[in-house]
Amino acid sequence: MKDKYYELRVLSSQIEPLKDLIFEFGFTCIEEIDNGFIIRDEEDLNHIKWGLEEFASRLGCDISTDLIIKDNIDWINEYKKGVTPVIAGDFYIRPSWEKPKSGLIDIIIDPALAFGSGHHESTNSCLKLISKYSKEYKDALDVGCGSGILSIAMAKLGLSVYSCDTDELAVQSTIDNAQKNMVSIKQIWVGSVTDSKDRYDVVVANIIADVILFLANDLKSKVKSGGIIILSGILTKYKSRITNVFSDFELVENLTQNEWESFVFKNQGK
Repeated sequence: MKDKYYELRVLSSQIEPLKDLIFEFGFTCIEEIDNGFIIRDEEDLNHIKWGLEEFASRLGCDISTDLIIKDNIDWINEYKKGVTPVIAGDFYIRPSWEKPKSGLIDIIIDPALAFGSGHHESTNSCLKLISKYSKEYKDALDVGCGSGILSIAMAKLGLSVYSCDTDELAVQSTIDNAQKNMVSIKQIWVGSVTDSKDRYDVVVANIIADVILFLANDLKSKVKSGGIIILSGILTKYKSRITNVFSDFELVENLTQNEWESFVFKNQGK
């Protein structure tokens, strides 16, 4: 990687033919802005600037160009600096380039897309509640598994874990992260809690309140007698609705972090 790179900003009221010319020059990526675009390259872009101006002149269209040279930052290392490990309950969640921490259960999650890495309050609370309440149980269902972080946490505590998500990318992410953490998921599927006919000791749903409320009866039906359900991803404004809808279960704990609520309910029925 070179120490410097060139940035060419192009503005015009007739930008499409200029963009077409850039692609003809062999560029495959530009940043589109209002009335224009930006090209970046480690090679000198003065000849590209000249070519665009000449082309615009022959078309009779207006053009404004600005070419500057910038320091070339190692973006990968800069990105890594901004991703820090996090402790949640018994777990130490870290990206792969960080070292494990003695005395804590190690979980490797490299941040990707919008899937959980333990930093968000709802995921963090879930991990704390899993640490506190799930160790005495044998099996668990993770509804809306995302990155797989909660599935991995329960597997590392010795539970047989079943996982599902309506997003294929999330299911693949869970599979990949489980392999990275050297744990196995008993069964995983693209779909929802309604696709399972089994009941579980622990059901975890770290999803938005509206979906939890919509699936409430299905979620409750999957919890064995004496089992628990851990709910998270719930804004405080939905707190009373959640407690009302799950009032047939015993409220064991309500954990609040900033504006986010998490709950543990126990099935005292049959």
